[in-house]
Amino acid sequence: MSSPRYILALDQGTTSSRAIVFNHAGEIVSVAQKEFPQYYPQPGWVEHDPMELWSSQNATIAEALARANLSSGSIAAVGITNQRETTVVWDRDTGRPVCNAIVWQDRRTAAYCAQLKALGAEPMVSAKTGLRLDPYFSATKLRWILENVPGARARAEAGQLLFGTVDTWLLWQLTGRKVHATDLTNASRTLLCNLRTGDWDDELLKLFSIPRAMLPEIRSCSEIHGHVDHHLYPAGAPIAGIAGDQQAALFGQACWAPGMVKNTYGTGCFTLMHTGETPVVSRNNLLTTVAWRIGGKTDYALEGSVFIGGATIQWLRDELQLVKDAAELDRLAASVPDAGGLFLVPAFSGLGAPHWDPYARGTMVGITRGTHRAHLCRAALEAIAFQTADLIACMEKDSGLPLKELRVDGGASRSNPLLQFQADLLDAEVIRPKCIETTALGAACLAGLATGFWASRDEIARNWSVDTSFRPIRPRSEIAALRTGWDRALERAKNWEQPA
Repeated sequence: MSSPRYILALDQGTTSSRAIVFNHAGEIVSVAQKEFPQYYPQPGWVEHDPMELWSSQNATIAEALARANLSSGSIAAVGITNQRETTVVWDRDTGRPVCNAIVWQDRRTAAYCAQLKALGAEPMVSAKTGLRLDPYFSATKLRWILENVPGARARAEAGQLLFGTVDTWLLWQLTGRKVHATDLTNASRTLLCNLRTGDWDDELLKLFSIPRAMLPEIRSCSEIHGHVDHHLYPAGAPIAGIAGDQQAALFGQACWAPGMVKNTYGTGCFTLMHTGETPVVSRNNLLTTVAWRIGGKTDYALEGSVFIGGATIQWLRDELQLVKDAAELDRLAASVPDAGGLFLVPAFSGLGAPHWDPYARGTMVGITRGTHRAHLCRAALEAIAFQTADLIACMEKDSGLPLKELRVDGGASRSNPLLQFQADLLDAEVIRPKCIETTALGAACLAGLATGFWASRDEIARNWSVDTSFRPIRPRSEIAALRTGWDRALERAKNWEQPA
């Protein structure tokens, strides 16, 4: 029997679950994708059904293998990457979730975060975690479930309930409910993990009133965590790579040296700069986060999070029904030289870095009688690029490293008008690789390294190649005027919603 020749990556995202099969050259052999419902029970609340996350992901596995005509024995290893911070709580014995998962975008704990800030808790939290007291992260979501789901706290303290981010939930399911673990990248996004010890922190657990018994074991990103249960596909394959989606993309983009930067244009936009083996404390409202832990060595990154990136395009398509698809939006945006003075700030669920304003809301300014559909499409793409440029400016200040190039991925990175405008804003080269599925590729690489499928990072790096490069072409005076307009529009979006 020949040795397994493929890696299966599971990419569980905010709007869809995907399974992607990669060969040894890092090329995609097959893809399966399944969208799942989004639930909005109240303004600012966003939920997923954990069983729909699992069933959609499980369905894509079978489909991806079938499309490539592969058996379970063809898979050398499985890697998992996932939407981060989204919070799942379930019964240890029955496997039933106690409620819907609270999604990373959800803002229901904004008032509680404000209370903790008023009590002076944020400096301690930031020093230990590298994060902010913001509804974005898992701890306040987990506390909300324990406080608001009838009986949840008592059951949790009795050891009956388990907590996990989505990687943990999938790992538990895939291993036949045997393994309750997470990796350091996901753990570092909970507000419960000490960035320097790499373990759950008792002082943080006490602050948020979280029973330690609920928490998964923290492991590295590249090791064998368990094996796929014999009732599931691909039966018996080692699950050997786990990383949160943004860290996986940083790894998949081969950003392994300090100063290298990637941006993922997904539902949100997430910019990470590799900073080496020492955490860099941000002075410009960015996050300090774990990049990955491999073989006992931890690398760190600076991160900026934009809550609404590609979701702006979905909003124009689904809610406003302005375009049929992203390709039509691109064509319209490219049909005008600029947005005609229009600025769209898509603060639909507040503003992330560097503003951290949960009370900001979306706004459009600069509308005139001549504003038309193409201008709005153009303004939507420009909003994504403006938000990313703001993050990178902060990274350059924090790290002291000027941006040399930006490696990009994610669904919206297919947009040429977006990437050209991004290059113009940054006055730097923007590079789209041939494989833009770098989140899944990163998870595959981590799994492949742990199992010897790839012998080294050098071997993986040789698989990375450029598709298109975008260089700045617009005069700096034009860009400066646009940045000023964007800054003015931002101020009008901030602090719109009144705190409860």
